[in-house]
Amino acid sequence: MSRTILISGSSAINGKISVPGDKSISHRVAMLASVASGRSRIEGFATSADCRSTLGCLRRLGITIEEASDHLVIHGNGLGGYRIEGETVWLDSGNSGSTMRMLSGLLAAHPFRTHFDGDLSLRRRPMGRIIEPLRQMGCHIEAREGNLPPLIIRGGALDAISYSSPVASAQVKTCVLFAGLHAKGTTMFREPALSRNHTELMLAEFGARFNEREHDSGRVLAIEGGAELTPVDYRVPGDLSSASFFIAAATLIQGSSILIQDVNLNPTRSAFLDVLESLGANILREDVRSRHGEMVGNLRITSSALHSNPGGTIISGAVIANLVDELPILAVVATRVEGRVDVRDARELRIKESDRIRSVVDGIRELGGKIDEFEDGFSISGPQQLTGGRIETSGDHRIAMAFTVAGLISSGVTEISDADCVEVSFPEFYDLMSGVSTEGSIIKGSM
Repeated sequence: MSRTILISGSSAINGKISVPGDKSISHRVAMLASVASGRSRIEGFATSADCRSTLGCLRRLGITIEEASDHLVIHGNGLGGYRIEGETVWLDSGNSGSTMRMLSGLLAAHPFRTHFDGDLSLRRRPMGRIIEPLRQMGCHIEAREGNLPPLIIRGGALDAISYSSPVASAQVKTCVLFAGLHAKGTTMFREPALSRNHTELMLAEFGARFNEREHDSGRVLAIEGGAELTPVDYRVPGDLSSASFFIAAATLIQGSSILIQDVNLNPTRSAFLDVLESLGANILREDVRSRHGEMVGNLRITSSALHSNPGGTIISGAVIANLVDELPILAVVATRVEGRVDVRDARELRIKESDRIRSVVDGIRELGGKIDEFEDGFSISGPQQLTGGRIETSGDHRIAMAFTVAGLISSGVTEISDADCVEVSFPEFYDLMSGVSTEGSIIKGSM
């Protein structure tokens, strides 16, 4: 039976913490290390269930992975080096869309049959966006109803393509570039807006023949197939998306001050910080430096009053691609902003682990708040005082964590159902949040 979390009060958040390793980077470094030629050592690998799914899949593909308390060692078999027993391998991606979408790019080049499945939530999430380019490269790939998991992949020799993605998606980009590593010729990729660029930075770390070009149609990524990858020693920074819940809590709860150490500050990931600062949040970036091409630093956050722009703040357009994971917690923040905050162009939220627009709207209303729902977003006018209530998470980790913060700023008791779903991305979340409360553990669990 899943755990329920009870939250009461809004004691100040104070202290110094480190958050787990960045999920997006952890997935990518493990996958690239698996097709590099030799031994890669990775520190700070994410503790999330999603990243465990990636490691489990790689082991099923014949990759040796050694785990110690503070690092992983992955023994890569080189390009085309996955090995299975028999003609078919069965892979379980769990709840991880990242695992399925990105690893499919590597599987597309291997001459065996892959049955790639996941949990019930993942089975509802679209895969057509990766299926189309992989088919163009010569991969035989099937899906339920043409778009949904499980995927059946019959890989083999791939041809380079020039592909313009209809969506700004770092997972689609990664899938195509990973397939391009194995393709004959140079694969080129365009996207309508810049999405997270971890893959581009990491390909350089592994020595891929990769470059970015300017073209009449905009930014073009080009990768040459067939070049062997060099193993790496890599230290994964803290996950900014995980840190966002502590950033929000410290900003909203009077008397709070928190230091978050060694966190990823990649500009394609820091839109949440930019939005909060535009609303008046006190966020200091300290000891900022470059590591493996990624910007890394510390964040010091103190409580502050938030105000929207005259006439309201509209968050829309290209920034959404680099803010999409933080939109649920941004909705909670918006309830305490003086003025109106609109989020639009965020239709992608409808096809996450839950329909996150619907989950956000239901959650805010359940806690006594007011919110307008749109097909592609929502609108909140504040400040509002939330009053507590019961949150149905639909098994969505980001909804559970966002509304935990909502509970901390509510006047009554808030109940979070199926709270264990946070293990998908942040198993330590509740312990860390209790630990920085100045009144001790403000979060209590029940069965």
